[in-house]
Amino acid sequence: MNLIESKLENGVLILKLNRPDKFNSFNRPMALDLIEKLNEANSNDNVRAVILTGEGKAFCAGQDLAEAMDSNGPGIQRIVEEHYNPIILKIRELNKPVIAAVNGVAAGAGANIAIACDIVLAADTASFIQAFSKIGLIPDSGGTFFLPRIVGHHLAAALMFTGDKLSAEDALKHGLVYKLFSPDNLMIEAQKFSETIAQMPTAAIAQTKKLLNKSFTSNLVEQLKQEGNEQVIAAKSYDYNEGVTAFLEKRKPVFKGK
Repeated sequence: MNLIESKLENGVLILKLNRPDKFNSFNRPMALDLIEKLNEANSNDNVRAVILTGEGKAFCAGQDLAEAMDSNGPGIQRIVEEHYNPIILKIRELNKPVIAAVNGVAAGAGANIAIACDIVLAADTASFIQAFSKIGLIPDSGGTFFLPRIVGHHLAAALMFTGDKLSAEDALKHGLVYKLFSPDNLMIEAQKFSETIAQMPTAAIAQTKKLLNKSFTSNLVEQLKQEGNEQVIAAKSYDYNEGVTAFLEKRKPVFKGK
């Protein structure tokens, strides 16, 4: 059984967490496989967008606690440093947009992997849980970095301290999710949405993602300078020339991501 199922269609790579009997909780083989698949996506020019989703009822329940407690297992330090930290960095550094399609519960590291993606789509039955405090741990996988920036300090603190479940509707209301769909339509709509993005000037989207990453640590002056630098690069691209030419010729542009 492949722990990460992958399928490339119309420029969109679907990566599906595939331990449904364990609610897609991560063990070491699945984490390392996801890192490898993200590396492959980054270097494959045929991949212009990535969807991350889960098989079965859950998106991801976080860490497989049996592995975490196993005296012969990798241990918490290696799990954080070799599994989750690289996954989050790969998602943020990937030069393609990453769309989370949250099909069910996203708990613990699973929730934080979802919100580290560029865009989050979700089933209207999905939920997000900062489950760490329930077992005496602290949020990892970038949760303390991304969540307060998305929902604000006070709500992030409340969700992390209590471990309360955030419904899909509340996640939408607080900006954690972009759009909701019925469970049956989620992957259909996520594929359509991602294909639309894949047909856009994805080189410029990669630059935009780079700038969004920099915005986490830059001040306004630094960010304006970075925007200027990236705009000069974008203005030399094939897609810029194609976009302007298509506009003047009143036709639909055909972007190549170059």
